[in-house]
Amino acid sequence: MASSAPLLHYSPRFNFRNGHLGSSSHSSSSSSSSPPCSSSSPCCSSFDQRQGFGWSVCNFTGINNIWKNQSLRAHAMSTTQGSFASPRGIINVEDEPDHLLVLVHGILGSPSDWTYVEAELKRRLGRNFLIYASSCNTYTKTFAGIEGAGKRLADEVMQVVKGTENLKRISFLAHSLGGLFARYAIAVLYSPNASSSNQPDDLAVSMNANSETAYFSGRGMIAGLEPINFITLATPHLGVRGKKQLPFLLGLPILEKLAPPIAPVFVGRTGSQLFLTDGNPNKSPLLLRMASDCEDGKFISALGAFRCRVLYANVSYDHMVGWRTSSIRRETELVKPPQQSLDGYKHVVDVEHCPPVSSEGPHFPPEAAKAKEAAQNALSMENTVEYQEIMEEEMIRGLQHLGWKKVDVSFHLAFWPYFAHNTIHVKNEWLHNAGTGVVAHVADSLLQEEKQHKSSSFIAAR
Repeated sequence: MASSAPLLHYSPRFNFRNGHLGSSSHSSSSSSSSPPCSSSSPCCSSFDQRQGFGWSVCNFTGINNIWKNQSLRAHAMSTTQGSFASPRGIINVEDEPDHLLVLVHGILGSPSDWTYVEAELKRRLGRNFLIYASSCNTYTKTFAGIEGAGKRLADEVMQVVKGTENLKRISFLAHSLGGLFARYAIAVLYSPNASSSNQPDDLAVSMNANSETAYFSGRGMIAGLEPINFITLATPHLGVRGKKQLPFLLGLPILEKLAPPIAPVFVGRTGSQLFLTDGNPNKSPLLLRMASDCEDGKFISALGAFRCRVLYANVSYDHMVGWRTSSIRRETELVKPPQQSLDGYKHVVDVEHCPPVSSEGPHFPPEAAKAKEAAQNALSMENTVEYQEIMEEEMIRGLQHLGWKKVDVSFHLAFWPYFAHNTIHVKNEWLHNAGTGVVAHVADSLLQEEKQHKSSSFIAAR
């Protein structure tokens, strides 16, 4: 046997970045100058989300490939326990990730927004997670509307799932507008369990020890996988209409009155949807429909299928998304947050567990249609306030049917507090490094839920 073991490479059927099909495989001998690696080394089972999927195995001694029965199935004898050969190359079963974590950027964003987060999550979470930064809605594509972006995201996720073996679970981590894209996408990807397909679409929930893990017991899958975590960072869940919902308008009535009709000029269809003025006056705005199960999709059922739903919200210094809309709270529910950070998580100041609340709604009553028409056609502050108050209450009623964990973040002591919107997910490691504590909190939350899931699965198996 040669002193250098063969190096096997496999390129998948799908190229997700370029959006076209392609496959290739080849083998080459490792260079004498290449450093050795073992089956436990990260290079032996890795995922490079910038270029696609890639697996490479080197320095396996004592392996003999035996091909039988003129099939494409490969068998290997190896001194490394848990390894075997397949059409995808020689892989270690223990190294194969089974939990897909999808990262979704915000408005005018790109996968590079997640550079720090991706590296940190890979370091903290280990090999069980396949971390994938979405690239289907980059830059000005975010202007084309929430529903279009959500459908593209759903298609992209399905391609990843189909091109990857061994995936069993799925989670989402989204920033800003990406949280709304993800909410639409999961409704597209949602499918009810066969055992519950004949059950009525009620909102009965199965309660766990923590209220944020209240979810629809056995009520569905996302992209054919078990949904675990749905996490948003500074996402305008209630839109940006209303007092200080779009903070850079400074809460000035004249600016908040002028913003709704001007927004579509700058940010297209997405702008009208965020200001709740999309569609004809008699039809409810998209964000209100996304707070319910309706003909457009099972939005609440899809969210409810996740074991854990977490909202991270900036309490101040976020000029793009207000505290109220990102934390799904009413004005009266906002209280002064603590000044001191939680131990080990700098700038994370409070965590609130909100159980599900049974209530009617959401509805689009006749007075809402009248207020919407007035808001679309007349630039009076009275119309703006009336319509915003009706819509905000109805959206909260719909979303509070689910349990949430609400995490408040405050960068008031940071060196650059005014960059809070991008600091919360460390868009730039040099400029937004104050958000590293938030990323650490996200990573630990993911790990905690992963441990709880494995524990519950073990108990169920016994």
